Amino acid sequence: MLIASVSDFRKDIKSYLDRVSKNFETLIINRGKDSGIVVMSLEEYNSLMATNYELSSRINESRLDSAIEKLKSNQSFEKELIEE
Repeated sequence: MLIASVSDFRKDIKSYLDRVSKNFETLIINRGKDSGIVVMSLEEYNSLMATNYELSSRINESRLDSAIEKLKSNQSFEKELIEE
């Protein structure tokens, strides 16, 4: 996680944005007492939104937990896709 003041961010905006996008880092820009902005890559944002959606209902959350437990206990299996 990167932290910068607004003035530091302004001085070197390209470098900060390159680090965020290339290294999947999160940038926090301090804007004063208890105030700030978070900058993250679009890929990271989309990933967070997908996770949020998957965990938004008890049914989805239960399915994911079950799948994780099966993987951990080696009860998973692999299937080959049928190509047409």
